[in-house]
Amino acid sequence: MQKKFLTFLILIVSVIYVADAQYDITHFYYRGRQALIDGKYSEAIENFNILARLDSKSYEAYFYRGIAKYNLGDYAGAQMDFDQTLAINPIYTPAYHYRAITLSQYGRYEEALADLQEAVDLRPSDIGLYFSRGVTYFLSQRFDDAVKDFNMYIKKSPKEADAYLNRGASLLYLGDTTKAINDYNTAISLNKFDPEGYIRRARVFALQQNYEPAINDLDQAIALDTTNTYAYFNRALMKYDTQDVQGALNDLNKVLQEEPGNALTLYNRALIYSQIGDHQKALDDYDRVISINPNNVLAYFNRAAVFLDMGRYRDAMNDYTQAINLYPDFAKAYMNRAYAKNMLGQYTSSRKDYEIAQEKIREYQILTADSTGQAAFADTTQKFSSLLTLDADFAKKDFDNELLQYRDVDIRLKPLYKFVASQGNEFNITLIRKIEDDNLDRFLEASPIALKFTSSKDVSNVNTARLLNEINQYVKSDRSASNMFAKGILEASNRQYNTAMVCYDEAIKKSPSTPYFYINRGALQAEMIDFISSIENNVQVLTLDDAKTTKTRVQDQSNRSYDYTEAILDMNKAALIEPSFPYVYYNLGNLYCLSNDLPEAISQYTKALDINPNIAEAYYNRGLVLIYLKDNEKGCIDISKAGELGINDAYSVINKYCKREE
Repeated sequence: MQKKFLTFLILIVSVIYVADAQYDITHFYYRGRQALIDGKYSEAIENFNILARLDSKSYEAYFYRGIAKYNLGDYAGAQMDFDQTLAINPIYTPAYHYRAITLSQYGRYEEALADLQEAVDLRPSDIGLYFSRGVTYFLSQRFDDAVKDFNMYIKKSPKEADAYLNRGASLLYLGDTTKAINDYNTAISLNKFDPEGYIRRARVFALQQNYEPAINDLDQAIALDTTNTYAYFNRALMKYDTQDVQGALNDLNKVLQEEPGNALTLYNRALIYSQIGDHQKALDDYDRVISINPNNVLAYFNRAAVFLDMGRYRDAMNDYTQAINLYPDFAKAYMNRAYAKNMLGQYTSSRKDYEIAQEKIREYQILTADSTGQAAFADTTQKFSSLLTLDADFAKKDFDNELLQYRDVDIRLKPLYKFVASQGNEFNITLIRKIEDDNLDRFLEASPIALKFTSSKDVSNVNTARLLNEINQYVKSDRSASNMFAKGILEASNRQYNTAMVCYDEAIKKSPSTPYFYINRGALQAEMIDFISSIENNVQVLTLDDAKTTKTRVQDQSNRSYDYTEAILDMNKAALIEPSFPYVYYNLGNLYCLSNDLPEAISQYTKALDINPNIAEAYYNRGLVLIYLKDNEKGCIDISKAGELGINDAYSVINKYCKREE
């Protein structure tokens, strides 16, 4: 809802702009604003980047760039831009407002409320501030304060359905179901075509065990939006509670059609399958839940119960052991493992488990005043085989608290920089990054073929066969360093690695003081290693299983390391010759990372950025390394900067690693 409201407010914020601004500045400003309104956030960032460079005091450039970053999920980057906005213009109310919304995404509610108070002091008549503060109070569980702010908002804007939905939710947490339903009724009357009101009212009816109107409301929500998985999920729970098991399964299946990796839905479906005796389907669902979340104690506990029903006592014992490892106070897991061990004839061990379970239960009886902690797993009265709702205590620990599809993001280092063949009409990286390098310019001009310096692997638009034929003609009469280097580039693009290496060797022998030759030879050596490893990871070898049956399997090379020493030596030679060329340090960062020397990789990326603070790939790769080392705060700042500089993959990383954990 915050994101929806943020986008809405973009359209109503008034903008004060300098009347005598140059035409180019105005042009980029309006292009950025239009891209923002159209939802083209990366394009908006590009325009506001230019605007900020042209006018470093333009607080609007940072403000609107912050909004673009927010909408891409880059909350850290958005906050930094709002900080910069206020550093330039400390009385710009919208920046306090949006920074507060951003801070609330990280759970920093007190700071958010302080910003909102500042905004209210500056502009007490801005009714939208009370709406946002009400949301922040709600998120910080100050429900009485939330109701007061929504009251104030509704007094000025009595036709805004979302305000009633939010006040209703606050009242519900305060235990006033009657007023909550009244607010939901009002919201529905104001906007009959929004499924949210029906869903919320249905949940209140369900709390009252008034299932018929609850299911009717969800039927209406689904009629309005047939893809609303939240409605299907809630209706499944209600159908289950009314003994419509098949109806519940049908609704859960519908959720999983839209979101195949929804762990909470898989878990609930597994429970139902196990209860109706469809053991294999239950096991399949539990397997998927555990694959998504290997720390889900209830998935192991209930999968073990399925194994017990199937007479697979050893599998059950292993799952109970895993549940106990995750929650050592889980008395029921000890008791059930005792039963599994008894069935396996492990009587002494079974007796020990039973005694531990009894001790856990005694400890729990002492701690019942604080039964919300781990000791609650010793409560033998609690049913761990009940369907979980979205706001269940355990769901907050081991499931996403929202219906989000599980996505495995493919995250890799951005590749090495090197020289590749070009069509001849493309911008060079030096122009794009605003770096002047006379030596590089002279080198490019002297090349017999058009070159570009890039980290991109895509050279599909270049006719390498024609160029190679031409360069081979040159080489017959002139094996100059530049001709051999050009031939090496073209041979490498065709994966003729050995031939390319010979060409680079000869170029370096003829001109040992040219740093760019070493860069490409080092990159080629790394590329050869990567190519070899990709082949080895898919080599089929013969092996014997326990039954002495000959089978083929894929050889596991996951723990094998490769030697990048020669590539590193070449990059270091280039750095000695041309120490001010930043991309050689970027390449060294990659090579040290591939060599598992992560501190040195960070150091090299930092050297590159000290020379040229606009290398997006260096921020991206350094950010990934920092996140890998569990320094998410610094890593996410780097990833945010990479996104700001044009790497769209950054936002997938931000969504995976930089969001606040519930």
